[in-house]
Amino acid sequence: MAERSFIETWSLGFDEMAWVEGFSRESRVWAAFQLRFFRQHGRFPSRDGDLDEESLRYLTEQLGLSAPDLGDFHFGHVNARRQRAAILRHLGFRQASKRDREGLRIWLADGGGGSAGTVDEHVASGYRHCLEIGVFIPSDRIMERLVRGARHDFVEGLLTAIVSRLSTDVRAKLDGCLADPKAPTGFLSLKNDVGAASLKSILAACDRLTFTLELDLPDDLLAGIDPSWIRRLIRRVDGETAAEMRRHGTVRRLGLLALYLIDRRRKLIDSLIDLLLDIVHRMQTRSRRRVIGRIARDIERVYGKERLLVDIAMAAIDDPEGRVVDVIYPVAGAAKLKAVIEEGRAKGTLDRRIQTVMRGSYARHYRRMLPRLLSVLRFCSNNTRWQPILDALALIVRLGREGRRFVSAGLAPEGSIPDKWKDMVVDSSGRLNVISYELCVLAQLRDRVRSKEIWIVGADRYRNPDEDLPADFAVNRDSYYAGLGLTQDAQSFVANVRAELEDELYLLNRTLPGNDKVRLRCSGENRIRVTPFAEADEPPGLNALKGEVGRTWPMTGLLDVLKEAALDIGFLDGFETSARLSAENL
Repeated sequence: MAERSFIETWSLGFDEMAWVEGFSRESRVWAAFQLRFFRQHGRFPSRDGDLDEESLRYLTEQLGLSAPDLGDFHFGHVNARRQRAAILRHLGFRQASKRDREGLRIWLADGGGGSAGTVDEHVASGYRHCLEIGVFIPSDRIMERLVRGARHDFVEGLLTAIVSRLSTDVRAKLDGCLADPKAPTGFLSLKNDVGAASLKSILAACDRLTFTLELDLPDDLLAGIDPSWIRRLIRRVDGETAAEMRRHGTVRRLGLLALYLIDRRRKLIDSLIDLLLDIVHRMQTRSRRRVIGRIARDIERVYGKERLLVDIAMAAIDDPEGRVVDVIYPVAGAAKLKAVIEEGRAKGTLDRRIQTVMRGSYARHYRRMLPRLLSVLRFCSNNTRWQPILDALALIVRLGREGRRFVSAGLAPEGSIPDKWKDMVVDSSGRLNVISYELCVLAQLRDRVRSKEIWIVGADRYRNPDEDLPADFAVNRDSYYAGLGLTQDAQSFVANVRAELEDELYLLNRTLPGNDKVRLRCSGENRIRVTPFAEADEPPGLNALKGEVGRTWPMTGLLDVLKEAALDIGFLDGFETSARLSAENL
């Protein structure tokens, strides 16, 4: 406790000093301690650790008495109870009636219950509220019972509110989901992860997401709810089987399942975006690798083309009337000339060649995912600069419905085709190749989604970036920047970051020549190689422990030791599975 807070908490006022004087000399310190403790916590000391030697010493200094022994105070002694009754009369507190307790339970459910703190934290919050309204709860047991009841009321109220917003059709679909859990949109299928980055995984995930979107679940009811509460309830559903879910009452069954699917919908959207980004990246990297590999093979096949051209020219000049087979082939064989022709046909920029390979992979396989993805995902942006990409997505949807392969290039939104893609997307006749255009837009979409310039409605990790800011950010912008130690001047911020990076690079440059643990390589994927750390020696205590275990229980497996320890001391009781919702949680 800080010095100022300690003094404010345990300093006696003039009226309190006068009140304490009414007790016997032996009881004054304890009366003063209980008085100041109650003013701070809203309860009287009754737990181990409530007695504080430093606080007692400070109180005795104020009263001019000698410090008592902590063992002299007994929570349940008649003198302690009398002092508490006198303190309540002095402060004007009354013992909580049944109506007061019901009001406190409602307050905890509306306020304290809505936060996902521990029971102990809610108990402390309840005591503070009682301190404000002048009501006394006589024991921790009563307060804890009220807190647990309030937490239960909060959960039941949330589930009831969710179920009340569900239509008859939606309730039937939810029950059907539990009745056939292995169906494509059954309970078990909805709990499955999206899977690897493949076309099959994306199409299956789109089906599950479509099912959750059609339910029209009331996700607005979760606004303002502590996310920890949601995660706790989600973990419970995640740990239960369909049969266990069906055993719940109607409100709890449908409410928990609807809550779970609200959260599952967000995760499905995030997972679909992850798969989309991964697939586009995979097409880019694989295409680049294939193109570079081909270039390397071409260079190897026709190595020394300049010398070859000179030899062919000299042979042609020496015998201008001769036949090719007699003059040219002895200098350059048919295989080498064919390799030169293939290289010439493959002329073009590296980007163009990569795009060509990407288009083939996309058109043959991955293109089938695009209509399904765009039918379940809604892309948005807070920056008008990226509106052309959103318009391009809408155009792609329309062209897909119409089945068009080529359209006028004028239909493409202005700014949706970067310069490096124009030769690939627009042919010499001014027509827009729809497949190439889709790939062009997807490549841009990946970059913008990763930087959150474009966000997805209903997502969690890819949500609107404005939601990441505090609600009062616009009003308290200066204080937030000051708290983070950041400047609001963009130029100054960039300059500081650049200076810091330059300092680190200069430091690396100075220390690298003398660092024998780091080497720079001229080839391979990992150009910077760091020597792994040498294996550390086992601690002597661990070796001694292993030896003792081996001598005491020879030929005994670690699992057997763990099982015997669990049976002897019951430490497994301290663990809790995600499927178990103990009274501590609710």
